[in-house]
Amino acid sequence: MKIAHFQSIGGASGDMLLGALLDAGLPLEQLQRSLKPLSLPEYSLSVQQVQRGHLTATFLDVRIPGERLGLSPQELLGCVTASILPDRVKERSLSVLNALFEAERRVHRTVDRSEVHLHELGSVDTLIDVVGTVAGLEHLGVQKVLSSPIVVGHRQPDRPRKYPVPAPATLELAAMANAPVEIRESVSHEMTTPTGAALLTVLAEFQAPSQITLQSIGYGAGRADLPGLPNVTSVWLGQGEEAEGESVVLLETNIDDAQGIVMGYAQERLFALGALDVWITPIQMKKNRPGVVLSVLVPTSLQDEAVETVLRETPTLGVRVRPVQRQIASRETVPFHSQYGVVAVKVKYLNERPVSVAPEYEDCRKLALELGVPLQDLYQQVLAEARSQLVEGH
Repeated sequence: MKIAHFQSIGGASGDMLLGALLDAGLPLEQLQRSLKPLSLPEYSLSVQQVQRGHLTATFLDVRIPGERLGLSPQELLGCVTASILPDRVKERSLSVLNALFEAERRVHRTVDRSEVHLHELGSVDTLIDVVGTVAGLEHLGVQKVLSSPIVVGHRQPDRPRKYPVPAPATLELAAMANAPVEIRESVSHEMTTPTGAALLTVLAEFQAPSQITLQSIGYGAGRADLPGLPNVTSVWLGQGEEAEGESVVLLETNIDDAQGIVMGYAQERLFALGALDVWITPIQMKKNRPGVVLSVLVPTSLQDEAVETVLRETPTLGVRVRPVQRQIASRETVPFHSQYGVVAVKVKYLNERPVSVAPEYEDCRKLALELGVPLQDLYQQVLAEARSQLVEGH
């Protein structure tokens, strides 16, 4: 399986992680194409090679004309939700953003996220860092993300209302994920930012690869040039041994006293949290009452939050929890140029050979509406073209 291992040499931030992926082989043009579905305000990306200590690294600079907009959590989430990003990129990006906003809510001790002021996190930069990193990993075909411990500096605030180092939101994210933290007491710089911590705690497992056949190494540079310590994040990309399966948790509960709109909303909230799958099965319950089984498949790290969501959003009084193993096929989402236009197509691999393709529904829907073509005809034609070129023509 394709593995990405992030190593926090001198910390981790969103732009450092993204810079590392660019340095390791992610084309800048592909990153720009991946961000287009967000329909963001005007911005530009530039990369340059810089020196950080004894290492040469890629520095990604996001340039936004005029004053940066201060966006709320709802606006940032809405931008991703309303986009036509591929489903997996959208779901994982929303999971990262939700974790980031939940950490900020806990720091500010508020009940409603709308009361949280995001400061520098409420900008286009945050969306670029989060969605760009998730889309970059997807484009590179990464199936598993690993990480070294979160590295933080140490500094007490030198005046009232100034945050200490590490940032409280960074610590909250580490605590939420039970992530290992390494403290560098000699460094007073903010080494790991909240965005960097959110990406690592949601996407990665905190362990070193037991074995990896390296294919490329990338270094992403931070803005600071720390004395005696390169302010960079590295990423190792390579092939690892096939895992026996991914440890996930299956949550289930029987419900016979909820309206359909309640169940639909609960499903939406669970997907936004980061659930891998959510489904509802009709059943017959006691006293001949019709009911449903709500089933939720989530990563082990999201078990507590998913259970809380089910208990809060449905009338159920309890949730069954079972650890299960999930086998995962290698996959890659690629832009495919069909006769109707560009469509994101998911390619499934077995033993490193493509075996099937699946066009993204939202891309096909958009083209069908624009061209006035029946969706089923367009979808079948794109499927046939993609299969001919990407599978049979491999």
